[in-house]
Amino acid sequence: MPTAKVTPPRWLKPMNRVFVGLQRTGLKLGGMYLLTVPGRKSGKPRTTPISLMEHEGGRYVVGGFPGADWVRNASAAKAGTLTCGRRHERVLLVELPVEQARPILRAFPAKVPSGVSMMTSAGIVESGSPDEFEALAGRCAVFRIDPSPA
Repeated sequence: MPTAKVTPPRWLKPMNRVFVGLQRTGLKLGGMYLLTVPGRKSGKPRTTPISLMEHEGGRYVVGGFPGADWVRNASAAKAGTLTCGRRHERVLLVELPVEQARPILRAFPAKVPSGVSMMTSAGIVESGSPDEFEALAGRCAVFRIDPSPA
């Protein structure tokens, strides 16, 4: 597995803007959600499209690019808003320790195939096998998404 710094494909940022715009009109895009968290430095709301993954009764999101801004913001904020279409939900973001992240990452290829192809083309994994994804524990953040007790 490559160890050099991995950067997202150039098309990802513009495409994310398109997804955010479409979602904000109320359009539901498959398993795509918007996660909004305060910026860790500015405090301003930062929104990114995510692929929500359900696994054994829990909801999770995998930070596919190590060191991504949204991951660092989510780690700092520990809470945010999850949006799908016109539905908004306040949530807690619980970053999993390595051992708890392993089974989630192992299940990722079967549950989020679109994420696998993106991570393969970016060089994060080579074949997209469950073993490769499990080995990303500690490198790619995994958050459990819990309802916020409001």
